[in-house]
Amino acid sequence: MTMAELPKGVGVAMTVGMLVASNLFMTFAWYWHLRLQKPGGASWPVVAIILVSWLIALVEYMIAVPANRLGAAAGLNVAQLKIIQEVVTVCVFVPFMILFMGEKWRWDYLWALLCMVGAVYFVNRARL
Repeated sequence: MTMAELPKGVGVAMTVGMLVASNLFMTFAWYWHLRLQKPGGASWPVVAIILVSWLIALVEYMIAVPANRLGAAAGLNVAQLKIIQEVVTVCVFVPFMILFMGEKWRWDYLWALLCMVGAVYFVNRARL
């Protein structure tokens, strides 16, 4: 069975799952090195951080590109794919920020997420 032959709901669900996985890698690619920084202490050379981040981001692209192609084959347009990706980004980033980076929870994160859920509704309301 090809991507185009999948039922649309399955294709959309797989797209979201793959975007979550890809976003985990991208979040680590962008931010993992900040945890290594010590005030006044030695840090990795920027070139090494960039190379490691590129390797992590390569995995992200290997998941995100097929996810977007699958989503398009399932009938999602580019705006829908982008808004879904942004909501996924917040849903992945906030737990990462709190659990991995040790940041404190703020209720503003929830309000921002709810605004993005509203954006998902508006770009998809013709489908509903």
